[in-house]
Amino acid sequence: MTQDFSLQHIIREPKVKSAKSPVLIMLHGYGSDENDLFSFAGELPDELFIISVKAPYSMQPYGNAWYAIHWDNNDGKFSDDLQAISSRETIKEFIEEVIKKYPVDPENISLLGFSQGSILSYAVALSYPKMIKNVVALSGYVNKGIIKEGYENNDFSRLDFYCSHGSVDQVIPVSWARQTKPFLDELGVKNSYSEFPVGHGVAPQNFFELKDWLKKRI
Repeated sequence: MTQDFSLQHIIREPKVKSAKSPVLIMLHGYGSDENDLFSFAGELPDELFIISVKAPYSMQPYGNAWYAIHWDNNDGKFSDDLQAISSRETIKEFIEEVIKKYPVDPENISLLGFSQGSILSYAVALSYPKMIKNVVALSGYVNKGIIKEGYENNDFSRLDFYCSHGSVDQVIPVSWARQTKPFLDELGVKNSYSEFPVGHGVAPQNFFELKDWLKKRI
């Protein structure tokens, strides 16, 4: 099924069928794979066509990444932005393939990303806001260096973000995530931001909140 696509993926067809279903595309975090977020697909609204995608860069001994993370003595930890931009473009291409090959509504596309997948979700949606309707961005942050140049002039009127973060996240500092809301507000993008008393993960109450948010918007 996935050989005709630029990214490997697994799907859950909607339990409530329609000619063109709203689609939710899941983007996992660093070192994970397409099965990770897919594990809660069964808990999401029945009308959604759910697609969970595998990131393009394989890691050793297992897992995948949207881009490499490097460590050095001077800069500490830093992201490979060129790889991230390449992944941003691959995701855009994949969305175009999904629209052509699955019975989905091109006007009702949502992204759900965790960690690195969340960072890519911000980049794709802000670079190509006409393609995306909703974004659920979990435990990530906005990396301005991987958004398409000139994004400030885009029309963001149909975009809506649900952003959340763990207040004791040991992987991505909560201080980075707290910059998201002011940044999106300044661009005039509809958004909500929540924090939960957890580390780098999704608390049950976080899941219930995002599910409710999504249900109202698809």
